[in-house]
Amino acid sequence: MPSVLPDGDPIPASGELPSSALDSLGSRPFGFYIHVPFCLTRCGYCDFNTYTAAELGPGASQRDYASTAIEEVRLARRVLGDAELPVETVFVGGGTPTLLPPEDLVRILRVVDEEFGLAPGAEVTTEANPESVTQRSLEVLREGGFTRMSFGMQSAREHVLTVLDRRHTPGRAGAAVQEARKAGFDHVNLDLIYSTPGETDDDWRASLEAALTAGPDHVSAYSLIIEEGTRLAARIRRGELPMPDDDVAADRYLIAEEMLTSAGFRWYEVSNWAVSDEARCRHNLLYWTGGDWWGVGPGAHSHVGGTRWWNVKHPAPYATRLAAGESPGYAREVLTEDDRVVERLMLELRLVTGFPLADVRPSARTACAKALADGLLEVEPFKRGRAVLTLRGRLLADALIRDLA
Repeated sequence: MPSVLPDGDPIPASGELPSSALDSLGSRPFGFYIHVPFCLTRCGYCDFNTYTAAELGPGASQRDYASTAIEEVRLARRVLGDAELPVETVFVGGGTPTLLPPEDLVRILRVVDEEFGLAPGAEVTTEANPESVTQRSLEVLREGGFTRMSFGMQSAREHVLTVLDRRHTPGRAGAAVQEARKAGFDHVNLDLIYSTPGETDDDWRASLEAALTAGPDHVSAYSLIIEEGTRLAARIRRGELPMPDDDVAADRYLIAEEMLTSAGFRWYEVSNWAVSDEARCRHNLLYWTGGDWWGVGPGAHSHVGGTRWWNVKHPAPYATRLAAGESPGYAREVLTEDDRVVERLMLELRLVTGFPLADVRPSARTACAKALADGLLEVEPFKRGRAVLTLRGRLLADALIRDLA
């Protein structure tokens, strides 16, 4: 089941933000995240805030969801006032956003544009399971203003997909990429997962080869994380499947780096590779570089000017609050200056551009020097005042970030 929301300070029913959040509004890139919390089935590894029809219960409707989400977009306009906030990026995630009719997704996007205005050349992405789209639905999305598709491929091996409880056939992701290209999408991502129990090096190589053959311009590759409360975690606890091994995961990452680089992709974030700067996911870069965004939907998180908040989890109270003209916010926190520096370090150090050494805490500078000596940071950028991960540093990024933070 979905994980538990963190506690925080209460949010006014109006959704009003502290003046400190609004003071610098418009000085940073602004985007929208739209969460669609519906899935046909729950994958065994997933603890995202999503619901199948059996889990949804009364008081929430997939049919009416677009109208409810639109009410939150309008709430965002009221809360943020008259500030000029051209929307640089929109990312529709889930869940399976494409379980909604494509016309519903286009309708939400149209209201974002009406209320805020899409910036020229705005990036508009939706995630999709490969089996949840058709040639026609992709054409409707493209004609409606979407510019980028992100398909959950995960693996090209049937037995790996079975362990993950994925429902698509191994070849469907590649076919979906081709359909997206035919519909006019220049930018297409494939998401892959490695270190699934039972996966071999050959399985992983085959998945990468299938992804590359499909012709995306962006690939994301994530090591499987076993989340408590999921079916997969229960199977491992019962001894039905082995726990993923960290050393195996490191080997799989090296395989991904080798194959993707050979195919013309370049890493720009530890888990993300693109064929060009234009192919990078600008929405995720907005997160990683301290931009502002409003998260629409149950459980969605937002950040504006150092204030972060998150919505109630379940679609029923989410819809009820918005119908009453109230914020669906559950709780919030105002980040201190120290919090913001630590978060910048945690995010920016994962990027190919790295983190400025001048902003590292004095207490962590010894750790920086040690990381350089241990081959975790690149020498030339270090001389120019930036901490940039080496390939070995990427393998140990989480541990290094903990040391520096």
